[in-house]
Amino acid sequence: MTLTPPSILLEIALPVPLRRSFDYLPPTNLSPEQLAQLEPGILIRVPFGRQELIGILLRSKSTSDQPSHKLRPALALIDNQPVLESELLELCLWAADYYQCAPGEALQTALPVLLRQGEAAQLRGEQIFQLTTEGKGLPEGALKRSPKQAALLAALQTRHQLSRGDLEQLDIPRTIAKTLIDKGLVALVEVTPSRTAQPAQLLREPPLQLSDEQHSAFAQIAYSSFKTYLLDGATGSGKTEIYLQAIAETLKKGKQALVLVPEIGLTPQTLQRFQRRFNLPIVALHSGLNDRERLDAWLQARAGIARIIIGTRSALFTPLKEPGIIIIDEEHDGSFKQQDGFRYSARDLAALRAQRLGIPLILGSATPALETLHNARQGRYHHLRLQARAGNAKPPDIQLLDIRGEILHEGFAQASIDAIGDTLNKGNQALVFLNRRGYAPALECHDCGWLANCNHCDARLTVHQTPRHLHCHHCDHQRAIPKRCPNCNSSKIQPLGQGTERSELVLQELFPTYKVIRVDRDSTRNKNSMQKLLADVHGGEPCILVGTQMLAKGHHFEDVTLVVIIDADAGLFSTDFRGPERMGQLLLQVSGRAGRAEKPGRVILQSHHTDHPLVQTLVQQGYHALAELILQERQITQLPPYRQLALLRAECKQAQLALDFLQQARQLAEAIQPPSPQLNYLGPLPAMMEKRGDRFRYQLQFSAAQRRPLQLLLSQLAQQLETQPLASKVRWSIDVDPQEMG
Repeated sequence: MTLTPPSILLEIALPVPLRRSFDYLPPTNLSPEQLAQLEPGILIRVPFGRQELIGILLRSKSTSDQPSHKLRPALALIDNQPVLESELLELCLWAADYYQCAPGEALQTALPVLLRQGEAAQLRGEQIFQLTTEGKGLPEGALKRSPKQAALLAALQTRHQLSRGDLEQLDIPRTIAKTLIDKGLVALVEVTPSRTAQPAQLLREPPLQLSDEQHSAFAQIAYSSFKTYLLDGATGSGKTEIYLQAIAETLKKGKQALVLVPEIGLTPQTLQRFQRRFNLPIVALHSGLNDRERLDAWLQARAGIARIIIGTRSALFTPLKEPGIIIIDEEHDGSFKQQDGFRYSARDLAALRAQRLGIPLILGSATPALETLHNARQGRYHHLRLQARAGNAKPPDIQLLDIRGEILHEGFAQASIDAIGDTLNKGNQALVFLNRRGYAPALECHDCGWLANCNHCDARLTVHQTPRHLHCHHCDHQRAIPKRCPNCNSSKIQPLGQGTERSELVLQELFPTYKVIRVDRDSTRNKNSMQKLLADVHGGEPCILVGTQMLAKGHHFEDVTLVVIIDADAGLFSTDFRGPERMGQLLLQVSGRAGRAEKPGRVILQSHHTDHPLVQTLVQQGYHALAELILQERQITQLPPYRQLALLRAECKQAQLALDFLQQARQLAEAIQPPSPQLNYLGPLPAMMEKRGDRFRYQLQFSAAQRRPLQLLLSQLAQQLETQPLASKVRWSIDVDPQEMG
């Protein structure tokens, strides 16, 4: 008896780390009519081994490489409509192929968590606060005795409706809303979001007057076709105002705008500025939202209800009903590159998505990535320069402070302390930058020199004081601070070096009458904590800000007139070839926080290497001269953007297994493509941190003159590696266009 092959098969991408799709029979309860209507992008529940998974339908077909008796039927459709339209589906599959990732894992990244878990993609009703008839009768400025109640009333008088998320953005507790509900002034009603007609007034507030330089850049942006614009503007030059006015042009045409920002801490302040300007629905997409909030925002963007979408890296995959423009702020930032799993670059994929949609892409930065600058110089991107600060603001005066031989007070030179005191006495604010969180980067025994190392990594443990403990910032291992040295039993154990916690305490002792505000990952863990910390700064009272690179990204502090950079040398001697570029970007971005309004700014860079050519070039000639110097070095050494790089990483608790796997990988690669000047290999070599989290880490580097040969090699190599016995004994991954070489 011969089995009749099924007439329709389903090719499905599943969230598993295998670079292939899987064939299934249709669910048994589907009629022929329903089968005929199945579209790519639909979510389907299927059996996979002994478990059930949610997959995405790629296509229906009639034949399979698998024998028909081995094919299992899918269990059920999650929804009849595709969750991903063809545009996003194709983008994700292209990216999975380019970044050598399993297609199912790439597609999962594009979906909110609740959809991955099998929830239907349906808009739910949203509870909103609005004024009752009695509340509408209150005059402006009512309820003055209760500032929070007055703030809620004023917000409702201006915006008419507020969601729970809006209350959080305004820092108004829900208990305040309940008080006004009990008074009969406010009502909580449930509404189903829907697309409304575009209001006659798109703007809540008028746009700012553009300078001649801003207007020249703005006038060159075309909205009806694809082009990538590099908006290369000095810190404080008014790039955001150009974004806002470009978005207004997009909204007038009935289109949506997608804005990507690098840090979760930036999203609330960006959201507030956009809400002040635009009289249209705006949603935020970032990891600080709970799963339900993220799905709601995603669905509102897909339905065209949300007209402006602001988010971090993964928001690139937000479905847009009427796409009009994509903007990436601080495009140089490393956080736009995913560092695990699906290792995609949101910046690079944004260029592809904009091209396919036929819409403009704006990449904004005061310190563009060298790859981006190179693309602009090659004519691939349209280069828009803003060299002057907006309004009457002047660039800060940058002073190099040679601290060789200086007696430092807990890392601070006396000249820096005097400058901070002078700034505070004048009623202004100071910012102290140190890119090391914690109290101190190491714990040392004064008698024998013992250092507290992590047992699981090639790294020292960082000393933290709140709460008091030792913490590895690489594997998250934590332990108590010992009372005695485990090596010599001495009680003379002391913190070594400077961290943000220590700087905070030192500054509080030096300036006890002023507030010291620390901004780092530890102090901003809780929801809205960043907003609450920065609210004090925006209040304008004299204070000192102490923080890490979180402070360097896009923040506008009108009253900060002094920036002190404790260690300007970090990055000068990095083993990563991108170290000098990142040093220049970080120092210029931090320096750009000073003197952004009417008050002149000053920057002090404490350095042991004031005569280093890179430091001198940066301070005397600026970022673009530094970039030119580094690009010349890159061309001589044949590094990106003049060569294409990829890394094959492997890690294992047994170092030899990881090395053996990479040796085998190199042999396979050389059999596919022998080494040549066009494509060569380096390694296996230990990673910069050889041991992390009890695993030994090694890597094999591929360098190619052209992308295409490298892609063909990696694609064949990945398929072969999956079949190797060693592949199941080590963790391995391919990183295309790596941003971190460690």
